[in-house]
Amino acid sequence: MATFEKTVITVGAEINAPVEKVWEFWTDPKHIVHWNNASDDWHTPKAENDLRVGGKFLSRMEARDGSMGFDFVGEYAKVEPLRQIEYTLEDDRRVQISFTSEGDKTRVTETFEAEQENSMELQQSGWQSIVNNFKRYVETSGKMETLHFEIKSE
Repeated sequence: MATFEKTVITVGAEINAPVEKVWEFWTDPKHIVHWNNASDDWHTPKAENDLRVGGKFLSRMEARDGSMGFDFVGEYAKVEPLRQIEYTLEDDRRVQISFTSEGDKTRVTETFEAEQENSMELQQSGWQSIVNNFKRYVETSGKMETLHFEIKSE
């Protein structure tokens, strides 16, 4: 029986937000649907998350033109609120995500076992793009809420 060494890829970003906000936006389906895509021609129209050991998650990822889509599904193996998440994907690849609080900033580091279908560069680039979208979403969320306009009627 042949054994294959698994290649591990790491992506991450420093988010200009406290860990509580970062954790909420990473784990709450109402936020996941806004940032979980690697490019603008893809989106996540549906997300479910049972955030507990043994709980499962699902993110339905689809091309915006409807030409293709897939379910990104896994089961949680470890959940340490505000610190770490570990899960196993349907194809038995493992993923670890750490959240490191640095005051008003949070470092998110995601390490995953690569699959054999796509190049390592493509996988690294795609997962990093998703993390970059997450960073942008968290950092711009709430800023629009602070803008308001006063309309006077005479």
